[in-house]
Amino acid sequence: MRVCILGAGGLGSVIGGYLAQTGVDTTLIARPAHADAITRDGLRIEGVRGEHHVHDNLSAVSNPADAKGEFDYMILATKAKDSETALASADCLKGRLKTVCSVQNNIVKEGILAEWIGDPAKVMGASAIEGGTLEAPGFVKNHVTVPTTAYFGELDGTVSPRAQALADAFNKAGLGAKAVDCIQQVLWEKLAQICNASAWSVSTLAGNNELTFVDGMTLPEGAAHYVAISRELLAVYSALGYSPQNFYAPLSRLKDVYECKSDEEAVKLMLGFGERMKAQGYSGRTSMHDDVVRGKKTEVDYIVKPFVDKGRELGIPVPTVTAAYRIIKVLDHYLD
Repeated sequence: MRVCILGAGGLGSVIGGYLAQTGVDTTLIARPAHADAITRDGLRIEGVRGEHHVHDNLSAVSNPADAKGEFDYMILATKAKDSETALASADCLKGRLKTVCSVQNNIVKEGILAEWIGDPAKVMGASAIEGGTLEAPGFVKNHVTVPTTAYFGELDGTVSPRAQALADAFNKAGLGAKAVDCIQQVLWEKLAQICNASAWSVSTLAGNNELTFVDGMTLPEGAAHYVAISRELLAVYSALGYSPQNFYAPLSRLKDVYECKSDEEAVKLMLGFGERMKAQGYSGRTSMHDDVVRGKKTEVDYIVKPFVDKGRELGIPVPTVTAAYRIIKVLDHYLD
């Protein structure tokens, strides 16, 4: 199997590094400094799976034109807002790709890929939650994972050999994965989960750059705000014909909140979640919160706005989500 990862920053490098360790011929398309460091010294990964230094089966380039040969899969791993630029730079690869998929946090990525490559049959659905941050050129941290961290499936609701083959490769690499016939639901539930955490964390914590997720979730007011956002997202998600499955348990709490008989019970549930994270020493932030802290524009229009728009379309009130969207958009206006 040959795989190239377009936009190999933190997440893309974590995935690519683990795949390469198990014999998958992997090419990372990354920023020049990162690609040069990997070419010179290999890729160093530290985190939840220990320490790894990957040399074999791994190459890194900064220009897609320098990626050699044909690829069974291209995985798009840039921020959603960088998709257009990244894909335009990779036009030279179109004729050398059998299958393309994306692990970005949005629900429009498959359509964007289909338009780019010109053949929807080459596009496969994919979803992943795996923590990866680029600490320095050639060095990434893998700080978060879950038992099933990736899902693959066809957009027509079938499980194909290519979906199963990529899931098998991920599993062999220690990245728990499944090929499923409900990839559209996985994509919507992942977006709801990411939207819940992102909208909550920025609207709750962005006024103090020292605060992390746990600092808000261990306070009753913080937990209540999280539940309010959850309830609205679940109303939209349910109206689409889905019921929450917690695909990314134990990080996901949508199903748990959904099954609570009252808001008071849900707030108590989330406070307990926050206390457990605190006891485990967790001190992370969501990617969107990190963007705000670092002064970078967020992906709010890809992560939060779809639920604002879908709520309006379906006639479902989402006032808390809408308020969080407005707050983040104001902050976003002043970010680079």
